[in-house]
Amino acid sequence: MSRIGRMPIVIPSGVEINIKGSEVTVKGPKGQMKRVFSPSILFEKDGNQINVKRESDEANVRALHGTTRAVLNNMVVGVSTGFTKILEVNGVGYRVEMEGDNAVLHIGYSHPVPVAPPTGISFEVDPKTHELKVNGYDVEVVGQVASDIRKLRPPEPYHGKGIRYKGEIVRRKAGKSGKA
Repeated sequence: MSRIGRMPIVIPSGVEINIKGSEVTVKGPKGQMKRVFSPSILFEKDGNQINVKRESDEANVRALHGTTRAVLNNMVVGVSTGFTKILEVNGVGYRVEMEGDNAVLHIGYSHPVPVAPPTGISFEVDPKTHELKVNGYDVEVVGQVASDIRKLRPPEPYHGKGIRYKGEIVRRKAGKSGKA
């Protein structure tokens, strides 16, 4: 059996889970999420825990077992505590600031680049460290928004300028060497 799929999901206080067949709805203080899973995966609610089981040992069902448990756990964690991705803006004159709910990036273009958050996402800016925090309850949306922002100016290998994830290591290249 899948090691991840066997682990129970602990439901924190303040989180409600409704299971109707293969449709699962999770409500919490941060938001509400709904997802339809494969009908070959079964959910058993046992007090404040949920166990994810599978109907058979076919290869495609085994592959879904751990994935389904991980997705459901991310839903529970998201509506209870939320997720955060931190982006660093590096470069001379590069900065990020808030304008209402939007983040405005000054990243070396002739114009500032405004980024509007989709529903369920909020931005926080720390102007001293040039960091942009992307917060939300859906881990997929948080990751996608952070990735889209990073694509606006990915880090380049010669000077290291651009937008990168916090803790991301960018391999640096040596520049041209002059003739001797």
